Amino acid sequence: MSGPHRSLADWLAWQQQLHPRSIDLGLGRVRAVAERLGLLPVPGRTAIVAGTNGKGSTTAMLAALARAHGHSTCRYSSPHLVHYAERIALGDGAGGPAGAERLAGEVELVAAFERIEAARGSESLTFFEFGTLAALVLGRDAQCEATVLEVGLGGRLDATNIVDAGVAVLCSIGLDHRDWLGPTLEDIGREKAGVLRAGQHVVLGSDAMPVTVHERLAGLALRPAIAGRDFHWQRFDDGRWDYHDGEGALIGLPQPALAGRIQYRNAATAINAARALLAPRALDAGAVAAALAGVQLPGLLQFIPGEIEWVLDVAHNEPAAAVLAAELAARPVRGRTIAVLGMLGDKDAAAVVQQLRGCVQEWVLCSIDEPRGLGAAALQARLAPGLAVAALEPGVAQGCARAAALAVPGDRILACGSFHTVGPALQWLGLY
Repeated sequence: MSGPHRSLADWLAWQQQLHPRSIDLGLGRVRAVAERLGLLPVPGRTAIVAGTNGKGSTTAMLAALARAHGHSTCRYSSPHLVHYAERIALGDGAGGPAGAERLAGEVELVAAFERIEAARGSESLTFFEFGTLAALVLGRDAQCEATVLEVGLGGRLDATNIVDAGVAVLCSIGLDHRDWLGPTLEDIGREKAGVLRAGQHVVLGSDAMPVTVHERLAGLALRPAIAGRDFHWQRFDDGRWDYHDGEGALIGLPQPALAGRIQYRNAATAINAARALLAPRALDAGAVAAALAGVQLPGLLQFIPGEIEWVLDVAHNEPAAAVLAAELAARPVRGRTIAVLGMLGDKDAAAVVQQLRGCVQEWVLCSIDEPRGLGAAALQARLAPGLAVAALEPGVAQGCARAAALAVPGDRILACGSFHTVGPALQWLGLY
């Protein structure tokens, strides 16, 4: 497969058919290739961010905090909205108060894939495993001083867990990916806590963790920093906020650039993780403020004002939908809310819709053209009867067009349910 004239699109298409299963949890294959490439241990400071919701925001904030304090960074996250390069971002710690971050380029991604393929031998890698290795290759090539990895699925057997990270974050535990992680919160917590190692600084972004997480912590003799116990935050009416922990306070921080009240929790979690990641250097309040003000992640509670307001959010599980519903209720509109919904087949669509029903008056259901995607009719069959479904559409672009035709000034259109919904919606709107 490897060759100097293969495009990135060629590589990605080939990776998707190389391994017989699109998701195949396990560390043996990817660790073997990483060791052949000399990628382990990862040099510099390392952090891994796991959990059900809040991972992407926390990962981006933590990397921004590292850059703002002078460290070059490699940030790995998934999935992507539109362009594969969104998964790997390289940051310059000397590029201003919050540093500069750029997405990996096509040429360097292709070169990384060629090196991985040359080292792969007989090992069969998944699409995600190729990406994880590419992030480590590019981070090492760029001599990044801090690497921040967002777990893809679970933790214990996720490819990112080949890295023995110095800092581990568990943002939250909720019901999602039950086909792979188990049916209960205790099962899911056990899998996600698999990123923990003896001697780590561990941050829990919620005090509502399953017993299995605390059992893992106790077994490793770890005392985590827990939100609400070991670090605190207070939000004021003007959006500014204060952060407190045992090392001191950061007073009068500006509202995070990412929208939603949940982002104060995510920001506080990232700050506590940054304390450990950047130690012994103390955090500077001005650098923290600049970092949090500079983080932009399209598709996370993104409001697009106009005569018809658009809201885009990748919420694809019940707890994320509950947070989205609360934000919509706190920001009422004069008219109706029309939802453009598309979801993957392994998600609990009924639970997501149940959380949003009180905020949405009409639904446009869309097919997602992905191996794990649901068709619009199949999606409707999973939902409770009596839902006000205005249309079934063969794709997200058609769903957005139908919702726009249904809406009148004063209405709101919500596109949600998956990265595979929000990405095409952003493209349809001409914003990506």
